[in-house]
Amino acid sequence: MSKNITPYKDSTLGKKEQVTQMFDNISGNYDELNRVISMGIDIKWRKKVLKLVADQKPKTILDIATGTGDLAILMAETSAEKIIGLDLSKGMLEIGNKKIKEKNLDDKIELIVGDSENMPFPDNHFDAITVSFGIRNFENLEKGLSEIYRVLKPNGIFVILETSVPTKFPFKQGYFCYTKLILPMIGKLFSKDKNAYGYLSSSAANFPYGEKLNTILRKVSFIDCVALPQTMGVATIYKATKK
Repeated sequence: MSKNITPYKDSTLGKKEQVTQMFDNISGNYDELNRVISMGIDIKWRKKVLKLVADQKPKTILDIATGTGDLAILMAETSAEKIIGLDLSKGMLEIGNKKIKEKNLDDKIELIVGDSENMPFPDNHFDAITVSFGIRNFENLEKGLSEIYRVLKPNGIFVILETSVPTKFPFKQGYFCYTKLILPMIGKLFSKDKNAYGYLSSSAANFPYGEKLNTILRKVSFIDCVALPQTMGVATIYKATKK
């Protein structure tokens, strides 16, 4: 993925700082707008991630780029005793903490501000690690994946949910029309950050999906890497293991 794709073209900040600023800006209506943009299909995809993780019966789970905590909250349905959500954006985590408190999950889920490329956890610490719609925002993809590998226990499961690009007609053409024209338009109408949804569209289109991402995962030393396309290929679930 091109490192030149950032939310704010005229900014002198690095990608990591720009992404943090962007998510702080859109945190207030992020959940509602995402439901509209995805037409609610993202909920179905997250439930598939839940099943993959739950089948492993983990005791500890780390949800990276947790945002407002949707996936971390869903993981409370597993056997996990402790779930940690990590994110750069304080604004997103504030929303997430409100949701966790409302569901009385404070004793099980903890949200912390942190950098996925330099995590404050010991080696071989988590039974399962997840990332949903956040891995394309890594400033250095291989470094971030190497950190994930480091803190995952041997035989632990790593699951990614990320956007991808359909390859078959007419879904490919429909996808580009939606992401290039409609999605940024919706973002401009309903979000106070006019650049955010244009960036999210561009970053998704340029992210190495499918077997390309599996190749990077294997390079970092993950094994049993599998890509599972969802809804005609507009998203993909990736499953990998630490040897």
